[in-house]
Amino acid sequence: MNKRKKSLSSIQIILLGFFGLVLLGSFVLSLPISSQNGQPVPYIDALFTATTSVCVTGLVTVPTAFAWSVFGQAVILVLIQIGGLGVVTVMAAFMIFLKKKMGMDDRILISDSFNLSSMDGIAVFVKKVLALTFTIEGIGALLYMTVFIPEFGLTGIWYGIFHSVSAFCNAGIDLVGTGSFCPYVLNPVVNFTTMFLIISGGLGFVVWFDIFHNLRHKNRRGLRFLSLHSKIVLSVTAVLLIGGGVVYFLLECNNPLTIGNYSFGEKAMVSTFQSVTTRTAGFATVPQENLTGGSAFFSLLLMFIGGSPAGTAGGVKTVTVFVLLVTTFSVIGSKRTVDVFHRQIALELIKKALAVFLFSFLVVLGSTFLLLVVQGGNLLDILYETVSATATVGLTRNYTGSLNLWGKIIIILTMYFGRVGPISLAFAFSTNKSKENTVVNPKEDIIVG
Repeated sequence: MNKRKKSLSSIQIILLGFFGLVLLGSFVLSLPISSQNGQPVPYIDALFTATTSVCVTGLVTVPTAFAWSVFGQAVILVLIQIGGLGVVTVMAAFMIFLKKKMGMDDRILISDSFNLSSMDGIAVFVKKVLALTFTIEGIGALLYMTVFIPEFGLTGIWYGIFHSVSAFCNAGIDLVGTGSFCPYVLNPVVNFTTMFLIISGGLGFVVWFDIFHNLRHKNRRGLRFLSLHSKIVLSVTAVLLIGGGVVYFLLECNNPLTIGNYSFGEKAMVSTFQSVTTRTAGFATVPQENLTGGSAFFSLLLMFIGGSPAGTAGGVKTVTVFVLLVTTFSVIGSKRTVDVFHRQIALELIKKALAVFLFSFLVVLGSTFLLLVVQGGNLLDILYETVSATATVGLTRNYTGSLNLWGKIIIILTMYFGRVGPISLAFAFSTNKSKENTVVNPKEDIIVG
């Protein structure tokens, strides 16, 4: 990496990396070669598509299957892959491929991007990330092909690859049509393959490597030997996925517009898929506008939480919400420390979790207010759109297609801040720390609550 980059902070590199990739992608997508009919797509839609791809969101203003040529779809796929893995990871991969030696700044940046405790073995770690990504995406592509090749012929190969990358990266962009995966609502291969890919990408690479490490040591098998981070991620993920499926099943079982007419097994599968996809994936097997009010509100909660850190998912993350919850209960219980799994959570992590949560919440509030001013519409539909954009989910209640110019700009900014904002805040607590202030101000009590 060049000398000029060394003067940039980790936060600036992340922000500029995503921003530059969005601009480059929008330029290429605005070319006639990227359009299916040979006519340039309006730049605002090219910019929107590039943003939703890089930020792995999934909201689209033009149908991906009909608006873009194979070249345009390939550009979108590349943007999704880079956006899902992260600019830093892809940058490191190129350095490894070119056999370029990583400097100390490079190692610090990569280490911080995955919250690693050590800078040793950075190159090996990045290689493992790439190997795991392409292995899981390859498995997913082959499974998808068993459905898409019989239906679309050789084009099904491309469909399998595209949807596997999109699902693993939690992007939710599809080539099926305007109804996402609704045509495959009862197809078990599409449902379970998509859920497998979404969960795999959403768990986070650090958790996967922790699991593999423990499985290689026969005397260390079991949840108790995993790191605290892995325990929290796996526990919260299991509760949200299973609990979410049960909630959707109960709220939608008598709704004829969603799963009311299906068998018990079919209802369970569709409900579980809805629980999984709201964790920032964005694929839909039932029209989101047909959900009951309770299910829609519950979806807002799951979307806002999102997946887990150091993975491809968005949202405020499972660990963030968990830390805030246990901190709240510790305060209620008048405990001096915040403890979980016989470990104490540091105050710095609590402040970091609070900052990420509040930042995302403010982005939702701000974008919702602006959309009400410039676009208008049903408040629930707008909230669904803004939470989906902030948490990089991609689910919509048919609101995206109605966006005017200012509405598109607002959602573009929301997706960008929703993707890079929490990452930047995470870096702010772990990189380029300023020296401790030697002046300690006196304490004074204030009234809260």
